Amino acid sequence: MQPESLSKAIQLSVTPVFLLAGIGALLNVLSARLARVSDHARRLSESDARGDDFDRRHCKRRMQHILRAIWLLTCSTLLLSIVVATMFMSVLTQIDLSAIVAPLFITTMGMLMLASISFLMEVKLAIEHMQRSF
Repeated sequence: MQPESLSKAIQLSVTPVFLLAGIGALLNVLSARLARVSDHARRLSESDARGDDFDRRHCKRRMQHILRAIWLLTCSTLLLSIVVATMFMSVLTQIDLSAIVAPLFITTMGMLMLASISFLMEVKLAIEHMQRSF
């Protein structure tokens, strides 16, 4: 293997690695939001067993959206890691694996889009609840 091909593989993997960092930051945000919703749900269950049913359903729906987004983002990080590994394998073996890399990357982007939609839906629910409270 020539040093130029290894440096090319590293250059090609920079974009997916930055994407991994961005996904990690989004996972951190979602984890914090999930903690806040679960704390709120716990307070509701401790305060009154007959509490507002709207609040309970609201917390459950928010948790579902957050958990779906976390699941999709985690899967996208796994796929993106496979993309990077496949790119390196392509350079090392000098075999064109773009037929594998392209669908994996497209699937990763699809999961990222679905996770973003779930995140947006959770934010929308949070705003609706906040507006209802005022």
